[in-house]
Amino acid sequence: MSKPISELKQAHKPNPAPINILDAFSTVKRFQGRTPEITDEEMQGASALLSTYRDGGVYVTDYSGFSEWEQHPQGDEFVQVMEGETHLVLWLDGRDQSHLLTSGQMMVVPQGVWHRFESPKGIKVMTITPQPSLHSISHPKHTDKLDGAR
Repeated sequence: MSKPISELKQAHKPNPAPINILDAFSTVKRFQGRTPEITDEEMQGASALLSTYRDGGVYVTDYSGFSEWEQHPQGDEFVQVMEGETHLVLWLDGRDQSHLLTSGQMMVVPQGVWHRFESPKGIKVMTITPQPSLHSISHPKHTDKLDGAR
């Protein structure tokens, strides 16, 4: 889940310390049945900001279901599946390109590429997400209906 840059900068710690990503998942609770219409407020508790990083943050999220479309106009997004599986769908060259990612696999989503996660069986995922993030429940091919930033 995305947070405004002002919130991320407040989370920065001047004395860095190691973070155990697997242990970080004990701080979140699986959200069952995610849909593109689910709000950040409804997903609260399923995601945690572990650290700031450049112009964004390092997040862990645990859910099952389908995310909305998202895009990061300021940089690439790093996606690491820690447990479970997802179809990471990218909107490239005027078509959907689906990539199955399973536990231990990662992918870098290029800057500006619309993408979404299809994870009906559940996923624990770590992302390094630049801000701001744009989100839409509409497919990117319908650019006149895109919802904007959150």
